[in-house]
Amino acid sequence: MFALLFLFTMVLGLALLLVFYFTSYVKSSEAEEKMTPFECGFEPLTEMRAPFSTRFFILVVLFLIFDVEVALLFPILSMASSSGTVAVAWGLLVFLLILLFGLFHEWSEGALDWVSSF
Repeated sequence: MFALLFLFTMVLGLALLLVFYFTSYVKSSEAEEKMTPFECGFEPLTEMRAPFSTRFFILVVLFLIFDVEVALLFPILSMASSSGTVAVAWGLLVFLLILLFGLFHEWSEGALDWVSSF
C-alpha cells in the first residue's frame, strides 16, 4: 500500500512539474508593456512621484485592523457557545469594549470621514 501511495505521489509530482514547465514558457515576442509590473491602479510608465491620498491609505489600514478584530470574534463566539463560563463572557465583553472604544476614537478623530473640511 505504501509503495502504491509513493508511486502515485511521484507520478502526480512529475505531472505537475511538466504542466508548470509547459505553461510558464514566456515568448520573447510579447509586448514589453505587458511585462511591466502593475500596482494599485497607477500607470507604470508615468511620473513616479504621483500624489497618493493618505486619507485613503489610513482608511484602508483601519479597515484591515477592524476586519481582523471582527474575524477574531468567531473563535470567541464558538468557544462561548461550547463552554458558557463567566470568564469567556467577560473576555468577550472586554474585547468588544476595546473594539468599540477604538471605533469611537477613530470616529472622533475624523479618520472615518471620507470628505473632510481640512
